[in-house]
Amino acid sequence: MRYLGLDLGSKTLGMALSDKTGLIATSLKIVRHNEEYDKLVDEVLKVVDEYQVEGIVLGLPKNMNNSIGFKGELSIEFKEKLEEVLSIPVILEDERLTTKEAENILISNDTSRKKRKKVIDSMAASIILQSYLDKRKEK
Repeated sequence: MRYLGLDLGSKTLGMALSDKTGLIATSLKIVRHNEEYDKLVDEVLKVVDEYQVEGIVLGLPKNMNNSIGFKGELSIEFKEKLEEVLSIPVILEDERLTTKEAENILISNDTSRKKRKKVIDSMAASIILQSYLDKRKEK
């Protein structure tokens, strides 16, 4: 089963894709947006169709005390928009500290600051997706 991982940021949507077996997540791409979420839904639809995605894992930003703030509400609304047009499950996955983790990985690989800015959101989407895949595997 192939999954699409999404990291919804204020300016970009990071995308990651699992392999066909649903075991390994890989960064796919970043889509820039100006809070035009309907256009983002169209971009997600294209990827779902192109790669025959059967499930979406969307990062849910939570506060450290486990409460949901403004960005978390945006992710929940985006999930609902996706579910209106897709006939596949959209799963919310806790994404606390994934961007920091992605940045640490890129820094440890000596990725320049300029390049990090270009790939950090798709890397965070990959971490979100891999976290979900690992939990699924443990069950």
